[in-house]
Amino acid sequence: MLRFLPVPFTPSMAFDILTLQPVHYSWRSADAISPYLARAVIGSEDQNFCVHNGFDWKAIDDAYRDYTLRHKKLRGASTISQQTARELFLAYSGGFVRKAVEAYLTVLIEALWPKKRIMTAYLNVVDWGHGNYGAEAAAEGYFGVSAAALSPAQAARLAAVLPSPDKWKAANPGRYVRRRTGTLMGRERQVVGAGIDWCVR
Repeated sequence: MLRFLPVPFTPSMAFDILTLQPVHYSWRSADAISPYLARAVIGSEDQNFCVHNGFDWKAIDDAYRDYTLRHKKLRGASTISQQTARELFLAYSGGFVRKAVEAYLTVLIEALWPKKRIMTAYLNVVDWGHGNYGAEAAAEGYFGVSAAALSPAQAARLAAVLPSPDKWKAANPGRYVRRRTGTLMGRERQVVGAGIDWCVR
């Protein structure tokens, strides 16, 4: 059903409502969200989004090698498809059971939904911090514009804060977010130039 209908709410939104936290959320269709935002998110989160089957095995292997061989901090290698499954269907919790369920749901989403729908759902339900769920709430809350009117810089700034949206500030960014925004604006252009956003156009 969610392939065709707007997502009414997510478990994270329900949890926030039950704990009396603010929730701002308005579903928008793909053509009502600036294309700059999808490009910025692809450039930041998942550059192989259009070609993988839900799992980026190279990113997973690289993260594992960095952790085991180079003793670096374990980093995430979740794709946008995995993050969409997590946001849509799973509540706050961790562990291997949740990861297994997330993987199963990712396989289903990739099998049943086109990539453009996965991206649309992701941009609509992802937590952008401070009770702002989805592109419309984040655009209005941080910049006073609609999701459709986001500029390349605003889109890059939203993508820049995604790893820790309650900690980093999209509206009044610090040094790290400003630097990351510049990097992601460059990646937006690279995404278009390389055509790696073909599945969401």
